[in-house]
Amino acid sequence: MEKENRVEFKVFGKYALFTDPMTKIGGEKCSYHIPTYEALKGVLSSVYWKPTIVWIIDRVRVMKRIRTQTRSAKPVEYGGGNSLAIYTYLAAVEYQVGAHFEWNLNREDMAKDRNENKHFYVAKRMIEKGGRRDVFLGARECQGYVEPCRFGEGKSEYDDYGEIAFDLMFHGFDYPDEKEKDKFSARFWRPKMVNGEVNFIRPEDCTIRKYVRLMKAQPPESVGLAEESLRDILAEGGFIK
Repeated sequence: MEKENRVEFKVFGKYALFTDPMTKIGGEKCSYHIPTYEALKGVLSSVYWKPTIVWIIDRVRVMKRIRTQTRSAKPVEYGGGNSLAIYTYLAAVEYQVGAHFEWNLNREDMAKDRNENKHFYVAKRMIEKGGRRDVFLGARECQGYVEPCRFGEGKSEYDDYGEIAFDLMFHGFDYPDEKEKDKFSARFWRPKMVNGEVNFIRPEDCTIRKYVRLMKAQPPESVGLAEESLRDILAEGGFIK
């Protein structure tokens, strides 16, 4: 890509629940202390996404002190009825996120939609508007809110705190329409937070993977930037008349 396509934004909310989806079925749930790559990718995909692009999360900055809050819940059981469970959430969270997009080379049918300037412009406008869809911080009950920001501005509770090393954490999923054909796998890594900032490694650099199951890619049909609901934004940016 020839042009700058990096975006920066702030995401915050009352609660967050960043868990390992490989072990989150039933029982108790306890959040990681920092957001996962997959959770932030989900936030950005809720703000703006097209099958033409793949969002790459570069870094996250933890702005507020890491605090947890335990709450009881009554999740619905698969066999019917409800069970009693204890969930440990992160409370009063705020993060600054830096990311960029790359082309999804597995979607050759969207090659004509690979217009970097247009996608970048629409993504920035969607961040300013707070997103196209509802934003969740790891779980549906954890509503999130997005605003534009400049990464590194403002004071973080962890400025000059030093390094904090975390144990093995879930990084994200490899989907068959983005990565290896017909395979659905999970990635793991060991992150470090330095003065409140976590720099994510790229998905292909994760050396710890767990094969989940075979999965056939069923890519959604899309007209890309020709979508009717985007016409006003593209016209505003001078891309169409």
